[in-house]
Amino acid sequence: MPPKKPTPRSEAVSLRTAKGRSTSQQHWLRRQLNDPYVAAARAQGWRSRAAFKLLDLDDRFHLIGRGSKVIDLGAAPGGWTQVAVKRGAATVVGVDLLAMDAVPGALTVQGDFTDPAMQDKLAELIGGRADLVLSDMAPNTTGHAATDHIRIMALAELALAFATGMLAEGGHFVAKVFQGGSERQMLAEMKRRFATVRHAKPPSSRKESSELYVVASGFRPPG
Repeated sequence: MPPKKPTPRSEAVSLRTAKGRSTSQQHWLRRQLNDPYVAAARAQGWRSRAAFKLLDLDDRFHLIGRGSKVIDLGAAPGGWTQVAVKRGAATVVGVDLLAMDAVPGALTVQGDFTDPAMQDKLAELIGGRADLVLSDMAPNTTGHAATDHIRIMALAELALAFATGMLAEGGHFVAKVFQGGSERQMLAEMKRRFATVRHAKPPSSRKESSELYVVASGFRPPG
């Protein structure tokens, strides 16, 4: 049975008190209280509202095949890892610099995915090649659009480099970027390595957010 899609609240929820909270903290908490995806994630048992982003992307692009092998980069707190398991992946490995609670049906490991030793470990855990590499990683934003774009693109490029060394033929790659799209060099590399490359903004992505996802399918290993 597919997850129930959230519906907007009929009435806004107000903070009972602002005592001890900065303006930015008040804004964040007010947004959380009025976010239907936050409420739906809690009600349906997802680790975070981000789970709906991958659900939306998978519904559209059919990324998670039953019995597939999935690696989730920057997995904490585990929402995307949960989705991969629920959608029928046979092996799911989540990796993050931060410790995260175990996700039933998945393997989780703490460490830096760019470390060659960690990459060997991930290959061992996944059992060879992956069918899908996911990255919902994003840096702490500065509020300066150009700086934030450079930072998230650096993470996306690292994820792409990892994916091209880990994916099986025909595999998929998904990474978060900010509006402005992928950098020309990265996009050219993806088009060379994959049969199709598209950008998407899931309905569950906040309208005010500049985030997009680049979705690449049909991986072509080096000849």
